[in-house]
Amino acid sequence: MAAKKCWRCGCYQDTVSTLQASAAINESLGTLLSEAHGLLEPKRYDCLGCEVCWPAVAQNLAAELDPAVAEGSHCATEEPEQREGWPPLPGDYQIVRFRAPVAVCTLNSDHLIKALTETTIDGLSIVGSLHTENLGIEHLIRNTLANPHIRFLILCGEDTRKAIGHLPGQSLLALMQHGVNEKMRIIESKGKRPLLKNIHAEHVEAFRRQVQVITQIGSTDVLALRSLITDSARHDPGPFADAPSDVIPVPIEAAKEPGKLVLDPAGYFVVYPDRGQRRLVLEHYSNKGVLDRMFTAISAAALYTSVIEAGLISRLDHAAYLGRELARAEHAMQSGDDYVQDRAPGEMEPTPSTSTQQDATGCGC
Repeated sequence: MAAKKCWRCGCYQDTVSTLQASAAINESLGTLLSEAHGLLEPKRYDCLGCEVCWPAVAQNLAAELDPAVAEGSHCATEEPEQREGWPPLPGDYQIVRFRAPVAVCTLNSDHLIKALTETTIDGLSIVGSLHTENLGIEHLIRNTLANPHIRFLILCGEDTRKAIGHLPGQSLLALMQHGVNEKMRIIESKGKRPLLKNIHAEHVEAFRRQVQVITQIGSTDVLALRSLITDSARHDPGPFADAPSDVIPVPIEAAKEPGKLVLDPAGYFVVYPDRGQRRLVLEHYSNKGVLDRMFTAISAAALYTSVIEAGLISRLDHAAYLGRELARAEHAMQSGDDYVQDRAPGEMEPTPSTSTQQDATGCGC
């Protein structure tokens, strides 16, 4: 009650309402709870993520006196709308690769997300934090089920900061060991509100079958975690094939080779490195074979940016091809390798009057 920032926080407001609804608690603290209710201001935030969440501590203590307190409470954060694709739900995470078997949950150690994704780690799929034992675990379950390639979940970082009340790490381990009861409460969880209200028991059981949790709670050693990720990936059993029917993973489609490409109405380009000037040259021709624009730069990025701004390209396949050729020409100029411009796949080679500069091939793109 003394923390003014709590008066407008959803955690505090929910706690006051929940305790007032308990006959046993309200009998002893009725006057104090009424005074607390009088302090409430219009809610400005669902949860501040404070280092010490006094409402969480209060609810945990109250639940020991009246178990109904835990059953009747809810998370102040609203459930977001599920998106198509993977991950279907938002969160504080960094995606690395879809078809990789290892996910890492850093609990309250948010800094580990950046530390573990700064460089490539073979087998790493996604790294994210987990701050609550209800919506947070729900999101983790649904995002994991949407990717059947994830088969290991490394649980690391600090589970709680001082007396925050939320114990997502302990609750997740309890979920894996004991599951949920008929009210979707995580059995043996010591967290603040371990109720999973937005998923079904079949999702929980599928999650428990899909992933093997590797417990490293308390560990923030980046080198050790990197090694553990790589080692775990070597034991990948393959994609999980027993997801609930309402979980639709991202399909993997076989890409097709291009057929005959249509000429870009805006014209075509000739690319070559001018080794004497140490610059890239880009010539633009109309489809009648007339040179009408010419660009030079020291980087591929400067050339394709200029072309786009000048409106000299109108087809996406043409843009993709030009980007590839500019990157190849830039590499050749830097390395000293020969550069021969490829002809666009399936497209008839144009026959303009091309430049005779070194490395110009006469092939337009």
